[in-house]
Amino acid sequence: MEWLIRLNGRVAEWADRPHAVPLLAGLSFAESSFFPVPPDVLLAPMTLAHPSRGWHYATLVTIASVVGGLFGYLIGLYGMEMIAPRIEQWGFQSSFEEVRLLFDQYGIWIVLLAGFSPIPYKLFTITAGAMTMSLPLFLLASLIGRGARFYLVVAFVVWGGEWLLKMEREWMIRLGWILVVIALIYYLLWH
Repeated sequence: MEWLIRLNGRVAEWADRPHAVPLLAGLSFAESSFFPVPPDVLLAPMTLAHPSRGWHYATLVTIASVVGGLFGYLIGLYGMEMIAPRIEQWGFQSSFEEVRLLFDQYGIWIVLLAGFSPIPYKLFTITAGAMTMSLPLFLLASLIGRGARFYLVVAFVVWGGEWLLKMEREWMIRLGWILVVIALIYYLLWH
């Protein structure tokens, strides 16, 4: 995991570069389908540096993330023949089957939760495509989940400044896991 922390730090340094806005959009797109670093590490410092542009950044990140999610969906829809042998080879077949069952029953809610939570969103975009989830529902859930997450990050930074920025990542992860636990409790109580 140390490599991921170093990678997050390097991405955060991009906030001061002249082409930070296209980098932010590209990072948002990539993270939704194949890249491991969330756009928050670039979104938060850019918003801190330019608070009046924060809401614009949140909109850009949300749109790019949903488009990236669509790309992940297409990977799952058309690339499962290539991915399926790897899932079995790496021993994830039973986990994948469990996720498939959850998608069958709670598809839109799982995508919405994954869009907001610290769970890697790309796993759910690819699975949504592999499960041939309704594309309009997938896009709606992605828009709401991702939008809520990124606008919340910007709100933390704009209203709390640098002090809250330091706490933001820690609290976003906690809040995301709290939502996952609530969803799990709901699932266990009703089934």
